[in-house]
Amino acid sequence: MLEETANLIGMKVYSPKGIYLGAVSNLVLDLSGRRVDGIFLDNTSPVLVEGSHPVNVPYRWIQSVGDVIILKKFPDRVVPSEGDLRSDL
Repeated sequence: MLEETANLIGMKVYSPKGIYLGAVSNLVLDLSGRRVDGIFLDNTSPVLVEGSHPVNVPYRWIQSVGDVIILKKFPDRVVPSEGDLRSDL
């Protein structure tokens, strides 16, 4: 499982409309369930995510994984709220 999930790091991710969203920088793992819960994207496309902020995409939103990752679901535009932006990082 580790080897397979490690292959996701660096993969390009596209919205259901074929718009480039970003590349996988990390994974959100459920260790007790031995599964991937989400993919974490840094430097996201400003077309889809205001300010190119990082996003966590639930794994259940993934339609297919091949040379790239295609999502079956993603909002037309993500606008982070003030509570989502932490300045103490």
